[in-house]
Amino acid sequence: MNFETVMQELEDLSKPRMKKIYLSNGAQEPLFGVTTGEMKPMSKKIKKNQPLAEELYATGNYDAMYFAGVISDPKIMTESDFDRWMDAAYFYMLSDFVVAVTLSESDIAQDVADKWIASGQELRMSAGWSCYCWLLGNRSDNEFSESKISDMLDHVKKTIHDAPERTKASMNNFLSTVGISFSPLHEKALETAMEVGTVEVKRENKKNSTLNAYESIQKQVEKGRIGFKRKYVRC
Repeated sequence: MNFETVMQELEDLSKPRMKKIYLSNGAQEPLFGVTTGEMKPMSKKIKKNQPLAEELYATGNYDAMYFAGVISDPKIMTESDFDRWMDAAYFYMLSDFVVAVTLSESDIAQDVADKWIASGQELRMSAGWSCYCWLLGNRSDNEFSESKISDMLDHVKKTIHDAPERTKASMNNFLSTVGISFSPLHEKALETAMEVGTVEVKRENKKNSTLNAYESIQKQVEKGRIGFKRKYVRC
């Protein structure tokens, strides 16, 4: 399948209801409104195709950019490639669910995510914390430095309530993910989450949302799911 075929297929799969949902979450025109599930048959045909992924991502069309993440080849993407993708990620569904997910399957994931967390830029920071969520929820515990993740928990505790709104949500998710998926620091994450308490995230044109990592971890404790790892990150 070439670029024109994929774009036509995406347009044919468009649903006004999905388009409305994406727009309400911060997506901008151009976009079609395609569910991620309906992209799967196409992704199975194409598998990985980085040149096509680059063409699709460059369109600025949300659905094309999302699909680019699905068929990209993270192993051959460089740090500058990921930075370029982040530059075009104008809202959290791109930064956290396309770029961060793609980065999490690369060999340079932690190095790039660390730089993004330290950047001071809301969506880059959000993507960095989100990348760690995808990593911790998929890779073996021994691939991470326990002291480093512990220091990150301390950083969350000190700064989360003053962080930019989208970054705040991703930091809270990181806290939950450590408590659920990184067994060596389960207890510390639980204690940290208790100290952090409820996190309020302000959202444009919507009611503020409240997040509580302690409650999220405890629910998984009750289900016996501590140590849970996903088999796959990308769909």
